[in-house]
Amino acid sequence: MTPQAPWLIVGLGNPGPWFRTTRHNAGFLAVDRLAERHGARFRRRGIGGTVAEIELDGRRVLLAKPQWFINLSGRPVSGLMRRYGVPVEHLVIVQDDLDFAYGSGKLKRGGGPGGHNGVRSVGDVLGTREFIRLRFGIGRPPKGQSVGDYVLKRFTDEELAAMPGVLERCADALETLVRLGLSRAQDALNVSAP
Repeated sequence: MTPQAPWLIVGLGNPGPWFRTTRHNAGFLAVDRLAERHGARFRRRGIGGTVAEIELDGRRVLLAKPQWFINLSGRPVSGLMRRYGVPVEHLVIVQDDLDFAYGSGKLKRGGGPGGHNGVRSVGDVLGTREFIRLRFGIGRPPKGQSVGDYVLKRFTDEELAAMPGVLERCADALETLVRLGLSRAQDALNVSAP
């Protein structure tokens, strides 16, 4: 890996307008916010899905939203890494996570998929789990509702009202990660929302 190697920040989600504001698309929403912040536009880039490009302190950063269903995310992520010469140390996966309350999140390198099939697919295709994950808390389903139904439900009106602040924190953490490293970014993000 060279100091000039690009970063690849991939939001996990499902393609199509129906899924746009579902909990499983939290990753898409977070990379959308980072792109908006920098005036970048997503363009279709073959197998990898849609890609936008920004620069942070002279570092090239690619933002991606695979256009395969979330459980098949590994192949498009692998294709983008090859195409742009991104080392696994510079891969960031932004995912929804049931283990954190809505509005909280965590950044970490490595670890198991925790039941997230999109993260499992990425790890299986790459043959490693030593990439960075931003885990976007969506909370647990209410009693009696299956996990599958819950993640494909739209965010509540209350959650959507709080969403701008949550997405800003995610974007801040991702920028800090690229600029200052994982430890500093963890300090910025690894706290619960107020």
